[in-house]
Amino acid sequence: MASAAYRQLLDATIRHLESLQAQGVGFVPLKRDSLAALIAPVRTSSPAMPRTPTPPADRPSTSAPRAAAPVCVKSPASVAPAASPVRNVMPARSVLDPKARRAAFEELRQRALVCTRCPNLAASRTQVVFGVGNPEAELLFIGEAPGADEDLQGEPFVGAAGQLLTKIILAMGFTRDQIYIANILKCRPDTPGQTSGNRKPTPQEMATCIPYLEEQIDLIQPRVMVALGATAIEGLIGKTETGVTRLRGSWLDYRGIPLMPTYHPAYLLRNQSLSIKRLVWEDMLLVLERLGQPITPKQRGFFLKPA
Repeated sequence: MASAAYRQLLDATIRHLESLQAQGVGFVPLKRDSLAALIAPVRTSSPAMPRTPTPPADRPSTSAPRAAAPVCVKSPASVAPAASPVRNVMPARSVLDPKARRAAFEELRQRALVCTRCPNLAASRTQVVFGVGNPEAELLFIGEAPGADEDLQGEPFVGAAGQLLTKIILAMGFTRDQIYIANILKCRPDTPGQTSGNRKPTPQEMATCIPYLEEQIDLIQPRVMVALGATAIEGLIGKTETGVTRLRGSWLDYRGIPLMPTYHPAYLLRNQSLSIKRLVWEDMLLVLERLGQPITPKQRGFFLKPA
């Protein structure tokens, strides 16, 4: 029989999961050693007992496949996890072996580089724009799709909008090597008959390419994500009737990861208003606070009109 201490641990775990489920949380990262701690008392009690304890009938099961980490907790049908607000709780990050993470990341990159799922994009691209930065980053920026400069260089956000994003990242106290930057699409949307300009990815193109980004997110396990512009928001949480203007400044949830929607840097290039720049910077201050990063008085004063 399992010890009283073990049963108390199991009951406390079940209650905690039930509480998260009631709050609308749909994704709970779980460390392997946490699973081992739950299973260990049962393994040593009797060889004939099952490896995973069977909870009472009125309790949901907390068991998970041995190789499945993180673990998903289903939300009630009335709650849409992708659009639910995030509570002020930082999701735990699973412990992944750095060598294994990088190997998996490289394998994913190689698959993406030869992808031809969208024949029109594969035929028109110069190269696939996989992503750039630290595969173990706590902060992930997600944009729409590569432009002409990105298509030529093979790196996201290197054009005029990318240079502005780099300035924002530096003002936050990071470098591009410390965070990660990716796009909803890995290929530049083709523009038949046009010598310049960009177009928005189609819903089919986004649905076809998003699995690559989802795998990147699962491997990076960022603590916070930033969606740059309406298309990035749509690609991550689906079509919404609420525009960026009303969404920005409020936390959304992407599979348990806090997601901050904000304006795309290209919008800031078109709109040089100090007030708009300040709105984006206020979003970045919220990101820094969520990450627990210190914020200097100088940072808090950026883009404020002189008194």
